[in-house]
Amino acid sequence: MRRVIFHIDVNSAFLSWSAVKLLQEGQADIRLVPSVVSGDPSDRRSIITAASIPAKKLGIKTAQPVSMALRSCPSLVIVRGDWDWYKRCSHGFIEICRSYSPVLQQFSIDECFIDMTFRLAGRDPVEVATQLKEQIKQTLGFTVNVGVGSNKLLAKMASDFEKPDKVHTLWEEEVPQKMWPLQVRDLLWVGKKTEARLVANGIKTIGDLAKLGLGSLSQLVGQKFALQLHENANGRDDSPVETETSEAKSYSAERTFREDLSDPKDIDRALFNVACIVAHRIRKDHFRASTVSIFVKYKDFSVSQKQCQLAQPTDVTALILADARRILAEAWDGVTPIRQVGLGVSKLTHEAAEQMSLFEDPKMDFYREWDRQYDAKRTREGRMSREEFDEALKR
Repeated sequence: MRRVIFHIDVNSAFLSWSAVKLLQEGQADIRLVPSVVSGDPSDRRSIITAASIPAKKLGIKTAQPVSMALRSCPSLVIVRGDWDWYKRCSHGFIEICRSYSPVLQQFSIDECFIDMTFRLAGRDPVEVATQLKEQIKQTLGFTVNVGVGSNKLLAKMASDFEKPDKVHTLWEEEVPQKMWPLQVRDLLWVGKKTEARLVANGIKTIGDLAKLGLGSLSQLVGQKFALQLHENANGRDDSPVETETSEAKSYSAERTFREDLSDPKDIDRALFNVACIVAHRIRKDHFRASTVSIFVKYKDFSVSQKQCQLAQPTDVTALILADARRILAEAWDGVTPIRQVGLGVSKLTHEAAEQMSLFEDPKMDFYREWDRQYDAKRTREGRMSREEFDEALKR
């Protein structure tokens, strides 16, 4: 039996959900005019978190300052984001998808995978996907794209084809025709740095990447990452659709020292290392954490612990580390030698709850780019040193 996976992705989620609420209040549909969602419409320094299709046609993009967008379109409609409303919309969207298959993995607040292999009962997958798409539109008032494929990678790639309000297929036999002509940057997990390295070596399309030998690709991106890219470029992905019942409840890491340490710089270095490890793990599993905890163990094996709630769920290393440093100052007197330091995160969610507030921080793009580089480095070689981190910060 052929495996059938759906990837369902809300079209311009924050803007669409804001539009639905405004329509319920009797206002015009902001999806039809140049419009954006931002944290504070009155602050020109605020960052755009979503843009309508008419706004995008004017060159307005997410993560762009409102002031820059207003120069492109002085009549731009700016709407404040409403996270509580977005969560309600997301819940409704997920529940409809779950009614089609209980084997559901929420990938973020506005997208999920469902395994439809044993749920079609002989029906055409495209017919069922279209029914799902229309049910969401009629019931909730916003549109989605549905990608249909024989694995998660192909389903997600398919959902990114022409938007909005579309159903697309990408079966393994369709990969040469539909996926290989795309630019290499369109392949899942290929970031800007990897793209630049591949293009510089004449690998411009996904097809070029698929046909490149593993040995040559390993020289460019490292052996482990090369294997992943080669498999994905050829449309292969064996990862299952993981339901919540199989997911972790918390993540942690610790560092034990050969000798007890009391120098704050050494302790901070260790805390940095474990924060990087933990943040990488939750990003890899598509989680965000709401609670950070730290512990320090002394030479007599006594333990001091502290925890705090984050302002918003996050998977950003810099934000997790900032709170860990703050509560470390409460747990440790800064003098007593330490044998071990550890960091954990819990209260995990797949919802991207930090997006609305974090885009207000102009450094957020830098933080996420550093995380992306770190994740790619660990995928290729399994680690990144503090010195490499410092060098990345300089860049």
